[in-house]
Amino acid sequence: MIAKTEEDFNGLKEIGRICASIRDELVARTKPGVTTKELDDLAGELFEKAGAESAPKGEYNFPGYTCISVNEEVAHGIPGERVIQEGDIVNIDVSGSKNGYFADTGISFVVGNGDPILTKICEVAKEAFEAGLKKARPGSKKSGMGKAVHQTAKKHGLTVIMNLTGHGIGRRIHEAPDHIYNYHDTWDDELLKEGMVIAFEPFISTNEEEVFQLEGDDWTYVTENSYVAQYEHTMILTKNGPVIVTL
Repeated sequence: MIAKTEEDFNGLKEIGRICASIRDELVARTKPGVTTKELDDLAGELFEKAGAESAPKGEYNFPGYTCISVNEEVAHGIPGERVIQEGDIVNIDVSGSKNGYFADTGISFVVGNGDPILTKICEVAKEAFEAGLKKARPGSKKSGMGKAVHQTAKKHGLTVIMNLTGHGIGRRIHEAPDHIYNYHDTWDDELLKEGMVIAFEPFISTNEEEVFQLEGDDWTYVTENSYVAQYEHTMILTKNGPVIVTL
């Protein structure tokens, strides 16, 4: 989507605030002993209260209002009876729509005290996002964002997930540009445009560079021997810098 009008900006900001508030509430409620379904049920209540709709449920019939991934799960984790434990790395990914506008946001974090490497990848995911954000300017190459992410990961002795990417968003949950890679690829040298709305989401990994779909599960992406952290926001690109709507 190319945001052009005040209505566009206001609509994106409204659903961005809603998704951000649900994300933050679920993070605050993620304690040892809670199940991922209990967290997701809360998200459903919050969506309804805000007059908004869950994007994965509404657009793709996903079996949950949010995606909640734990430990070996990297993305699109299905909420269920899994009990959160002390030291787990958890990803809360919230996307929704209201009045025809969509936003998407996610964050990985460690529950209580855990392995220091898990805290590190969460911190590096945010650092990589901020590095890529500096390249998010109209007229710049989209591939510059991925290059900044990969360089940040390598600086810390880490790597990125290459087959999960950011994407365009706005009037649909996924739209052009189809990919915003977490590494440099000249195929991704499309120029960023003023008003472009994107969901930028670095995935930082301790070891592996690809995820695969869980057997018997049409949704969840996992790794065999790696932990992964994601940091995601929806933004509108402007000549004065990105406007992040999901802070």
